[in-house]
Parts: sequence; C-alpha cells; structure tokens
Amino acid sequence: MGIRTLVLNITVIVIIVWFPHTGFIPNFGYSIPILLIVWLSLKYTQENLSNIGFSFKRFKIRSLLIGGLTAISALSFMQVIFFPILEQFVVFEDTEVALYAFITENKWQYTFVLIMGWLIGGFYEEIIFHGFIFTRLERMILRPYSTVVAISITVLLFGLYHYQLGVLGVINAFIIGGIYLGLYLFYERDLWYAICCHGVYNTVVVTMIYFGYL
Repeated sequence: MGIRTLVLNITVIVIIVWFPHTGFIPNFGYSIPILLIVWLSLKYTQENLSNIGFSFKRFKIRSLLIGGLTAISALSFMQVIFFPILEQFVVFEDTEVALYAFITENKWQYTFVLIMGWLIGGFYEEIIFHGFIFTRLERMILRPYSTVVAISITVLLFGLYHYQLGVLGVINAFIIGGIYLGLYLFYERDLWYAICCHGVYNTVVVTMIYFGYL
C-alpha cells in the first residue's frame, strides 16, 4: 500500500468516527457526506462498494433469516445472561440517554427511529465500519496477524462510536459489533448478513424501548 493511500485511509477512518459526533449536520444527515467520502476513497483505489461486500444483487432471503435469528439470539443472550451476570460484579450508574426519551415520546418518533435503525444502523454503519474500515485496516496492518488485529480495532472503534449510549451501550455495541463482523466474515464477506442482523437487532431494541421493556 502506497503512502498516499495509507494517509487517505487513516484520514477517512478518523472522519467516519469523529464527524457524526460533532453535531455539524443533525438528524443523521452526516451519513450522506461520509458515504460520499467513502465512495470517493474506494474510487481512488479503483474499487466500489461490491469490493467491500455490498451489492444489491447479493441479497438473499437466507441473509434476512439468518441475520434475524442471530439478532434475536444475541439480544436474548445480552439481556437474559450477559448483563444480569455483569451487574452482579459491577455497579453501573443510570445514564439518561436522549435517544431513548425521543423514542418513547410518540409513535411518529418511534417510527422515525425504527426506519433509521435500518438505514443508519443496518446499511450505513455496516457499510462504513464492517465493510470499509475493517477492510482498510486489514490492508494497512502487516501479515500474518492483519485480520485479527483489524477485527480487534474495528470492534473497539464500533463500541466507542456509540459512547452517547452510555457505558452499557458501549459494552453492548462492542460485543454485538463483533457478532456483525463475524457474520460478515463467516459468510464470505457478504455484508447482507450483517446488515439484516443489525437491522433486526435495532428493530427489536427500539420496539422494546418504546413499550417500556428496556
């Protein structure tokens, strides 16, 4: 990898992680310029979205079924087993998350977040993090540990990216992000499995928040 490409990749990764939290463009509008930057970055290296695992032609009903079942299984594990056990050893202060209050305020805001859970959570974050960032890191890191190190850094960045959800939200994103990335790798770097898993996971969580179960 040339020095220019290396600098470009690092710069784009920093923008991806930092820019959405600046508040310069509200209401998930940041996703448009970042997707454009990612597209231009891929074009610079003579690639496109299909090279990082996303193509509408690759979608199969199987992706939705496996992704959905994985999401429900993962959420059940986190809520029924992982967090109850963790809270036996660690005391977490209650964190007031603005997004949760927004969801429960009325059905239109709930519907809006539900849609964004697929567009931003499912499509945007999977393309950006587990498609783009992961593959760039994998190329930037020397073998033979490039994939393992890239997985570790990507999962860490994904967890920290959700800091606005509080400590529990970061821990949840760290673990669930690893599951999304695992699906991507297991199914031959097909992002649809991760997208469907992420979208279904968000759908169930947002619905549980709206009805007061979370």
